[in-house]
Amino acid sequence: MENGMEVALQQAREAGLRGEVPVGAVLLGPDGAVLAQNGNRVEEWCDPSAHAEMLVMREAVRLRQGKRLADCTLVVTLEPCPMCAAAITHFRVGRVLFGAYDPKGGGVEHGPRVPYRPESLHKPEVIGGVREREAGALLKTFFQILRATTVPADS
Repeated sequence: MENGMEVALQQAREAGLRGEVPVGAVLLGPDGAVLAQNGNRVEEWCDPSAHAEMLVMREAVRLRQGKRLADCTLVVTLEPCPMCAAAITHFRVGRVLFGAYDPKGGGVEHGPRVPYRPESLHKPEVIGGVREREAGALLKTFFQILRATTVPADS
């Protein structure tokens, strides 16, 4: 799975270069092969649902011509938000590995903790903190640069 996180981190770097919040994801098949990979495209596509996780899950089911991913692993650089966490349960992803924890916006280990709710449709195996420092550093640097280059509205 280390290779999967490396692919996800590269997708996050590329997303950051496009001006997106640097989050990347990869969907691995049962044999560990990459089925889909992408980074956030919210700004580029003017689509608030174009999170990296959503894009790779959508692409994987399209390629596999099915709607379930129970034999797959989703690797993402940031703890999925509540929207993505709910989608993970609907796609029935078998395992989720993520890098940085997201205490403010996360939906897996923080916030609504979607996969752990009794009414959850599916409970994937979840492993957090994979290359957490590296994933977190990408986000921290991105937001520091964004804050430094953003001009206040009253200027």
